[in-house]
Amino acid sequence: MTNAPSPRRLADLTWPELADIAPRSVLVVPLGATEQHGPHLPFTVDTEVAVVLSERLAAARPSAVLAPPVPYGSSGEHAAFPGTLSIGRRALELLLVELVRSADAFAGVLLVCGHGGNAVPLRRAVEVLRAEDRRAHAWLPSGPADDSHAGRAETSAMLALRPAAVRRRAARRGTTAPLNELLPLLITGGVAAVSSNGVLGDPCDATAHLGRSVLDDWSSDLIRCFDDRFGTVNSGRTFHP
Repeated sequence: MTNAPSPRRLADLTWPELADIAPRSVLVVPLGATEQHGPHLPFTVDTEVAVVLSERLAAARPSAVLAPPVPYGSSGEHAAFPGTLSIGRRALELLLVELVRSADAFAGVLLVCGHGGNAVPLRRAVEVLRAEDRRAHAWLPSGPADDSHAGRAETSAMLALRPAAVRRRAARRGTTAPLNELLPLLITGGVAAVSSNGVLGDPCDATAHLGRSVLDDWSSDLIRCFDDRFGTVNSGRTFHP
């Protein structure tokens, strides 16, 4: 049995080693957050998920080069919960614009986002970059509207990735109203206005088996996005702008 290929990482390369391959490579940047995930999950869930999905992509597509993660994002909606660290929308948008501008040696950049709260500044950053004719794209995972934060999907994913970090006995159901119904209160009062424990969903029936399935589905969707947006770089296929 052969081992799965290892992703190419900036952490393992020097600039002369990268210089030859960068024009035929896509930089994959995991984008996460450092924010509360209920009483049962660590602050790093979004970053850990973004990293593992990016690793899977880079292992599956030799034209991908994995960058170190961006572990801070726009998490102001979680500010009422101690430990949440947020740089805000404007700072995140600027960070992403300047980061991708600095990556012009690559054939393109894919931002793999694990935190839904980053969606607005992420979209704005990509719009700016593509207006500058840079090949920048973003991907975010999808999920049920009533399970958007620290619920069944994310808890299951962490049980598959790092079970020791999950406090199963502390897992409690939060609000399970669809996200679109919660948005007015979320905008004015943050997550604490709709969920006292910080959970949007129900983690109580989460399992590692489900987590592996969720991660596989997200990985497949991410790889499809990569192929659609960037093609096979080494084959000379045209990029979608």
